[in-house]
Amino acid sequence: MPFDGNHFYVITGGPGSGKSTLIDYLEQQGFMRSVEAGRSIIQEQTMIGGAALPWKDSMLFAELMLSWDMRSYQHELQKLKQGINAPVLFDRGVPDVMGYLRLEGVEVPDHILRAGELFRYNKRVFIAPPWPDIYRQDAERKQDLKTACRTFDTMAAVYTELGYELVELPRCSIEERAAFIRSSLR
Repeated sequence: MPFDGNHFYVITGGPGSGKSTLIDYLEQQGFMRSVEAGRSIIQEQTMIGGAALPWKDSMLFAELMLSWDMRSYQHELQKLKQGINAPVLFDRGVPDVMGYLRLEGVEVPDHILRAGELFRYNKRVFIAPPWPDIYRQDAERKQDLKTACRTFDTMAAVYTELGYELVELPRCSIEERAAFIRSSLR
């Protein structure tokens, strides 16, 4: 039986499209949020010299992201069971792991497909489009803009296949994007 994630809102899209910056901003305004798995795993694996990096072992990296995302989901689900009913913004979700593997040309294992069916979020998923004006590479974000665009397309396809309704974020100031999210959650 799928979990109830009606209060769980995913913000997905390609890298460098302003997702995490928007979620950071909304957190400062009182929203609950999750932390993006991929960036955190890359930071941790780099610190310890680990192999679960997208440029070393994409499947191991995907498994750690899946575990992180499921744990984040379960953590927020426990809060719901304790009566905390506020919306939670997820910086990517379980379906993003499926999208990542597709981008890497790796067949998505059955257990990851099953996780995408079980761990359900609100039917409205916010997707940040590629935005060349703000796109920057850094220590964890090694993809080029072309890959960022492919990521956007892949995430859109995965979430659509799983029955989610995509809401594209406008390319505008952080304040306007935050107002767009707030009005969309009402």
